[in-house]
Amino acid sequence: MNEQRIGIIDIGSNSIRLVVYETTATGAHRVIDGSKRPARLSQRITADGRIDEETVAELAETLRHFRMLCAHHGTSAVRAVATAAMRNAVNGAEVLRSLGAESGLDIELLPGEEEAGYGFLGMVNTMDVRDGFLIDIGGGSTEISLFKERTLVQSVSFPFGCVNLARSYADRGMLGDDGLRRLEEMALRASEEHPWLRWSPGLPLIGVGGTIRALAKIHQAVRHYPFPQTHNYAIPAEDADRLFDTLRAMPLDKRRKFPGLSKDRVDLIVPGLAALRLFRRLTGAAEYRVCAAGLRDGLFFSVQSPERPRLDDVLGYSVRNTYALYPEAPLPHVNQVNRLSLQLLETLRGSAPGRPLERLGDRAAKLLDAASLLYRIGASIDHAAYPKHTFYLLTNCSLNGMSHRENVLTAAIAAFRSRSRCKSQLEPYAALLEPGDVEAAALLGSLLQLAAALDRSETQPISRLEAEASLGPEEGRLRLSAVRPSGSLALERQEVEEAGREFAKLWGLQPELSVR
Repeated sequence: MNEQRIGIIDIGSNSIRLVVYETTATGAHRVIDGSKRPARLSQRITADGRIDEETVAELAETLRHFRMLCAHHGTSAVRAVATAAMRNAVNGAEVLRSLGAESGLDIELLPGEEEAGYGFLGMVNTMDVRDGFLIDIGGGSTEISLFKERTLVQSVSFPFGCVNLARSYADRGMLGDDGLRRLEEMALRASEEHPWLRWSPGLPLIGVGGTIRALAKIHQAVRHYPFPQTHNYAIPAEDADRLFDTLRAMPLDKRRKFPGLSKDRVDLIVPGLAALRLFRRLTGAAEYRVCAAGLRDGLFFSVQSPERPRLDDVLGYSVRNTYALYPEAPLPHVNQVNRLSLQLLETLRGSAPGRPLERLGDRAAKLLDAASLLYRIGASIDHAAYPKHTFYLLTNCSLNGMSHRENVLTAAIAAFRSRSRCKSQLEPYAALLEPGDVEAAALLGSLLQLAAALDRSETQPISRLEAEASLGPEEGRLRLSAVRPSGSLALERQEVEEAGREFAKLWGLQPELSVR
């Protein structure tokens, strides 16, 4: 596969963004550059609904700069889109023609429902959720979608977002009681034409865009949350309501110092949250969940895989993508370790020492599956200390399709060396964990190390393994029989003996490797 780079430019109502994606020769994709420029187009539309020449000149300069960055990175394609502010402006089409001529870009004006569709694609390809509402409160529009069985069912785009809500209902950033009442009345009137918004209570309300991300960062800062990601972060409705009341009552000079709130959101956060709260009540959603992916990610997937942009297996794709970014271990080896570790888990699942795994249920196999494929990625930094680097990489990336707790546990399993070290690594994340998690991670980690020992030569000599656990009066045995191996098992025997010491402490079973 050849490397390919794609630029995505999003001319939004609050900001203009560029993201440059790279598809590597190993088949992975990643973001290699990004840039953001404030725009607030919805505030700068004139009284007669036009975008003035000064604003057009500023936009053109930004777009020329973005195109230069794309050229610097050697992008093979650039897709530029404009959203609500251009849709709402009287001269939007004329402005886009001018911007295209000035920048040399072909700029698409996305209809509201198409914008919602790309936002849905970005979300559904990065979160393992089957049913819910998706909301994107932008600067000049709000898109809401209902999806069932990971398929878009209904969507609507409302012509209001945090920027024009602040302009219409807030007084210099302060949203008083009268402004809040009028804002909610307007939004409720707009929603009356879409009764499906009220038909599926109890589902999560998944938010994309700046308003929900700002709420997540504030909530995490207040809680001193230990995991450095907002993607797939859950926020209880009552917590969001308390933060809304606190921020609404706070003068702007104090709001600027509020933990987690960026200065460019100080005057927009309250109107945006007012709309978010109203639609949560309207839909009867159970909670908020944050999606860090959205429109730009959906556009990328549509360019990368136009025939089939929606993923079937979010977690599997994310794990394979992460491995492909750090392919330090040979793929046949990690596939062998993956196969053997899952076989050993199936053999040992019902044993008494394995009972701490019961709290994880079927997810234990999912965590081990991911960890066994990624346990050597830290060698991309330093092979001699790859376990600690593996732990760092996995706790600073998002394994899409996992909760934050599962992400941290997967990192601990992949980086396992001993129970004491596992406990030490997980201590900073104690707020995420549940009782028994450290023991479960240690059990799965020692099992992974045993599976890696069974292919220490990295030649896959064991094509068929028979495993049997038996408890003796003093010490149990885990009998591992390699059936007609294709080569010498000298290295594997040595490694099984070494890995077996920690394994025996945790499982109460001494591994023994023999040949049949």
